[in-house]
Amino acid sequence: MKPFTADIISTVEFNHTGELLATGDKGGRVVIFQREQEVCTEEQAPAVVLGSGLQVLKFNLPSFQSKNQVHRRGEYNVYSTFQSHEPEFDYLKSLEIEEKINKIRWLPQQNAAYFLLSTNDKTVKLWKVSERDKRPEGYNLKDEEGRLRDPATITTLRVPVLRPMDLMVEATPRRVFANAHTYHINSISVNSDYETYMSADDLRINLWNFEITNQSFNIVDIKPANMEELTEVITAAEFHPHHCNTFVYSSSKGTIRLCDMRASALCDRHTKFFEEPEDPSNRSFFSEIISSISDVKFSHSGRYIMTRDYLTVKVWDLNMENRPIETYQVHDYLRSKLCSLYENDCIFDKFECVWNGSDSVIMTGSYNNFFRMFDRNTKRDVTLEASRENSKPRAILKPRKVCVGGKRRKDEISVDSLDFSKKILHTAWHPSENIIAVAATNNLYIFQDKVN
Repeated sequence: MKPFTADIISTVEFNHTGELLATGDKGGRVVIFQREQEVCTEEQAPAVVLGSGLQVLKFNLPSFQSKNQVHRRGEYNVYSTFQSHEPEFDYLKSLEIEEKINKIRWLPQQNAAYFLLSTNDKTVKLWKVSERDKRPEGYNLKDEEGRLRDPATITTLRVPVLRPMDLMVEATPRRVFANAHTYHINSISVNSDYETYMSADDLRINLWNFEITNQSFNIVDIKPANMEELTEVITAAEFHPHHCNTFVYSSSKGTIRLCDMRASALCDRHTKFFEEPEDPSNRSFFSEIISSISDVKFSHSGRYIMTRDYLTVKVWDLNMENRPIETYQVHDYLRSKLCSLYENDCIFDKFECVWNGSDSVIMTGSYNNFFRMFDRNTKRDVTLEASRENSKPRAILKPRKVCVGGKRRKDEISVDSLDFSKKILHTAWHPSENIIAVAATNNLYIFQDKVN
């Protein structure tokens, strides 16, 4: 049974502590999961099924990660659900603006409340998520139902008191940053100064102050005077994790530009330019399409950047611009299938990539609900499948293998039988533990290291 389009998950993001996990979907909803602190028993249900069609399932990863991590057995349960964006219509351009959540970014927690940014194609919103477990009682000018009382009937003065109540989680929009993008927003990134953030669309990147909603500062503009001369678009952008003046953005030509906001107000001139020369022997009709970068991520250390194109994940050292220091083949067996992938538009899918907390392992998605992990130290890699059919609760995920032609072993799957409608585009990794979240259409899978 196909899921409703509105239920398809479009972004996944852990907060800075990993205690909360937010998902956004094509229906404009944000669902936040909170990690329970108590130890879970084996009998507890592994799945939480929500009315929106979103399902959360928890399974164990194979022993691919390091063994010296501290593990807690808390499950992620629904904490808050709210409608972030609604469908709109631009009457000047006769364009429908989808409610789909393109990206969610958390702000570091400063007090009891949580703050996050969410964006659709045109509008970024800052949301405050807070708890309330007490309510005031004993008003002087209101009765218990909240109606105003006649002052003439008030003969005594009461001192209001706070009474316990059932926990309520409230999500309130604190800021709405609108009307600054002509094209579709593909990235938002919070700066390390926590005072500013940037939003990027196909041709421009804007810098915002969290306190100012009615104006932004344009820091990159690659729109040519004549649109017929357009040769590339911006595909992703991110701030450096420690230096508030530095950011990178990637392009559809497979290049990455590092910019320094101290150099000039408009960062049209890059500080560094990362590009790998193309191998002429691999040149084909599809070369330009598959070299387009769909995601760019700084490592937590700030020393490296990781990029994802259609077939590979590359790791670049900030001090070496001419080629990546590591290249990982995600699904090289699809090279022979590019023609059919072009015909069914899958070749334009935008896969994301993530680092683990120590920058030693990277993860990205593929087709058939497969996702790939690459250990940078041991050079080992594994293909895993996010599937209810092949995973019992608490079972260890078995590595999967794809065979290309020839004899197929019993545990292998043929490249011709891969399901291209099942794809893992969005993944997230807990900032300090080996817990990952994987979005497969309307299912959210949460995997953790095997706990003895």
